Amino acid sequence: MLYTRNLAYAYPNGRTLRFPDMECAEGNVLLITGGSGVGKTTLLHLLAGLLKPSGGEVQVAGTAIQSLKSGAMDAFRGKHIGIIYQQSHFIAALSVKENLLLAKKDHTRLLELSQKLGIQSLLHKKPTQLSQGEQQRASITRALIQSPQLLLADEPTASLDDDNCIAVAKLLAAQAAEQKAALLIVTHDNRLKQLFANHITLS
Repeated sequence: MLYTRNLAYAYPNGRTLRFPDMECAEGNVLLITGGSGVGKTTLLHLLAGLLKPSGGEVQVAGTAIQSLKSGAMDAFRGKHIGIIYQQSHFIAALSVKENLLLAKKDHTRLLELSQKLGIQSLLHKKPTQLSQGEQQRASITRALIQSPQLLLADEPTASLDDDNCIAVAKLLAAQAAEQKAALLIVTHDNRLKQLFANHITLS
């Protein structure tokens, strides 16, 4: 499902990051850890097609995304890739339900996911009325509503206590397995290493 080879990114200041080769099959979880400044977020943006690599290859669902032009990449991302950002980026003036339906107007799918993720009673609220944990579950719902084949999570547990950290990580893994999506978690949270044996540490 996800496959990279010789992936590199050159910053405008001349610094070049080179990333280890990685693979993640459908239904599996790959954990990417490392301290600040090692390129975790840059890697996530490369895998999502938000940045173009300076070298190497990224394949998602059999497509070499580095060769796609901007419009084609946007369409591909919308169909195949779900991203869970560290910050929720909801529109404050809209309800949670309205925010989630912006991703895909599928009321049946939204109801199904909101029940599984325990936010069905929160759909009428505004995003600012939700706790951090509730916003996180809403963000997961938004990423899953399009049934992506690749799910990318950026620091999903960074600000959670131990119990909620484990709960969110297990929830993500369960949803990925159920949807047969490859799940890649980018984080500096070493607590997740106890849950996922398949991990790469950037340095």
